[in-house]
Amino acid sequence: MTFPRYPRYKDSGVVWLGEVPAHWEVLPLKSRFRVVGGSTPTAEEEHWGGQVTWVTPGDLSALPSLDVDASARQITDKGLASCGATLVPPRSLILSTRAPIGSLAIASVPLCTNQGCKSLIPQKGIESRFFAYLLRNSTEALNVRGKGTTFLELSGDELASFKVSVPPPDEQMIVARFLDHETGKIDALIEEQRRLIELLKEKRQAVISHAVTKGLDPNVPMKDSGVEWLGEVPAHWGVVSLSRVLSGIDQGWSPTAEAFPASAGDWGVLKLSAIRTGQFVEKNNKKLPDDVIPDSDIEIHAGDLLVTRANTPELVGDACVVRDEPEARLIFSDLVYRLRVSGAMSSRFLCYVLLSDVGRAQLQADARGSSMSMAKISHGHIKSCLIPLPPVEEQNRISSRIDQELAAISTLTSAGEQSIGLLTERRSALISAAVTGKIDVRGWPAGAESKEPELAMVAEESAGYSAQGGAA
Repeated sequence: MTFPRYPRYKDSGVVWLGEVPAHWEVLPLKSRFRVVGGSTPTAEEEHWGGQVTWVTPGDLSALPSLDVDASARQITDKGLASCGATLVPPRSLILSTRAPIGSLAIASVPLCTNQGCKSLIPQKGIESRFFAYLLRNSTEALNVRGKGTTFLELSGDELASFKVSVPPPDEQMIVARFLDHETGKIDALIEEQRRLIELLKEKRQAVISHAVTKGLDPNVPMKDSGVEWLGEVPAHWGVVSLSRVLSGIDQGWSPTAEAFPASAGDWGVLKLSAIRTGQFVEKNNKKLPDDVIPDSDIEIHAGDLLVTRANTPELVGDACVVRDEPEARLIFSDLVYRLRVSGAMSSRFLCYVLLSDVGRAQLQADARGSSMSMAKISHGHIKSCLIPLPPVEEQNRISSRIDQELAAISTLTSAGEQSIGLLTERRSALISAAVTGKIDVRGWPAGAESKEPELAMVAEESAGYSAQGGAA
């Protein structure tokens, strides 16, 4: 997608802006907006639970669009009056100026904020959406102006003096409408890819669950498993508790460790994130300090079956098999079990059983904990799980077929994630080019729509919108 450049440019005098169209101004935000801060009422009950929208940085970071009309918490009129916060009108820009700096939205209702945000109230004739796109594009430059040791904070004075490109009002509106339209199309493509990835996740789970409970032969005789939630299984399979096929369960150790991963040959301890839906992610570990003596009995080796014994309710009981010998010498933490299987069970097959709907349901149902943010499963819970048990040779065939099908799904998932990355880069490049005047969209007709083939090309092109006569 190619757009013309403006006829003439000038140096903006601002590093992150570069050259801007000759007829655009470069001005501090305070020349077009009134910058006001926020505040928090005291904890008195009469200050909270009212009808006044009270926005925090957390509200801004969770928004699905550029507009904000609600908040996680509301305050009363008394609360507003008590803390001196300003109720700003619709069309005001709400910017997070503390942890993190740069999250932004446009108020679509009257609202106030806490002290983690600043509000920019526009003068008459200012197109708020243009400046919303502009400020979202300048997050890095805003962060440079932040100050603080515990966390960065952008002061009201720094924000007010922040210089931006200011086109004439009619161009502000054209650029904003153009970006609304074009980013909307890109967002639709991104959402399409996300839906595809979710469908692939469902397909992955279905492949595992069907294979480990029904086998590979659709014509094999079936029998009632005797377990309501398991249903029928192949007639020659058994159904046993895990205790029947385990020779032992090892629990790890969590010594104090460094904040960085171990190098090849060094000792490290696994983080929970090393066990990720059937995948072993070796790099997710922390190096052991040189003065810590490692326990070689819990060193991880190829073939080990690892299960998380504590995590969120959605992730507890996640499992993986270590396929290759790790480069670093790694131990597993006390939040992880290593299951040692007997000769009647394949580690790979058991891993897939634990990842299946049947396995996940049992482990999650048995998880216990004082907090829903950290559920735990015990040795006894694992041993009591009921699992289907084919002959070992069939377990290996099933595991190999699952490996093949999951590899194909993984390839499609990676392609979808790559498309999202390219589209996201394209979106950012388009916004940057439009709000800094690197492309001239004045000839873009409002309501114009690109053809579907043109949209599809967006995902295939490299990031950056090109301008005639200029670099992409």
